Amino acid sequence: MSIEIKFSKKRISYKKAMLFLNKRVEEVKNGANKELIWILEHPRTYTGGVSFNKSDILDKKIKVIKTNRGGKITLHNPGQKIIYFVINLNNRKKDIRKLINAIENTIIEFLKIFNIKGRKDKKNIGIWVKEKKIAAIGLRISRWVAFHGFSINISNNLSHYLKIMPCGLNNRKVTSVFFEKRIKPINCDKDLINIIIKNINKI
Repeated sequence: MSIEIKFSKKRISYKKAMLFLNKRVEEVKNGANKELIWILEHPRTYTGGVSFNKSDILDKKIKVIKTNRGGKITLHNPGQKIIYFVINLNNRKKDIRKLINAIENTIIEFLKIFNIKGRKDKKNIGIWVKEKKIAAIGLRISRWVAFHGFSINISNNLSHYLKIMPCGLNNRKVTSVFFEKRIKPINCDKDLINIIIKNINKI
């Protein structure tokens, strides 16, 4: 199955990215375009998923963009790697749990490159390093086309999370590759893409 791989070197606004993503979703549903994996960064943006609660905002001055992905409130900012995708499960197994497992395994394998041990949490979606969250996952499924994706904290400013309760969790902290290992990975997008495709093809 053919998947378009897209890299954006310049930061893309969240709203612009969603316009592109939603257009691609409709095209994939109608068989008019390829599936998509897109790696990019956003400027600092707070988004609220379908389970978003205003009580998760700690700094009432921030603006939160409501979105149709699953999950609660989260942060996107420079230094965080965003991976959006449009995957047609009609051409694979119609199994959302397998898709989530593929994403979780992708993140864990990617973190191993930097000698970081990531783990799953049965109660809270995402990937954790000990008790700190390093990657968030947010999905939506429409007519068995899965879209949105996941984010991995690489070298972003973690203090921006203090303005919210990320993913509605008030008793856990966040971390990043830089915070864990004091390195700023570069030129790792191709490695990440190879891991994603390998795991997506197992669905």
